[in-house]
Amino acid sequence: MQYIIMNYMPPADHPDAGSVTDAAEGELWGAYTRALIDAGIMVGGEALHPAHTATTIRVTDGHREVQDGPYAATKEQLGGFYVVDVPDLDTALAWAARNPAASRGAVEVRPVIMRSA
Repeated sequence: MQYIIMNYMPPADHPDAGSVTDAAEGELWGAYTRALIDAGIMVGGEALHPAHTATTIRVTDGHREVQDGPYAATKEQLGGFYVVDVPDLDTALAWAARNPAASRGAVEVRPVIMRSA
């Protein structure tokens, strides 16, 4: 079964934020990513630019409304995600607990809807 592991972190902790801890942060994320790859469970994933670069769109009564910035103003912001293929939710949660965002932000795990080809 596939799960998405979403990394939510405070904006200052985003890997693209330019802090002096960038090298250390990069090593943490690199080690986590390598562990997923070495375990043979990583299907994909990407880091995202900071939330302030987002554009949100809504269509109301056929009219498009465009807003600069993220959909929600929250303490933690989605900084990236991993898609993993593991046997069950417990295994996905065990990997999510190892995610660097878990100690300073939040990690959300959701099952992926698998569509047949």
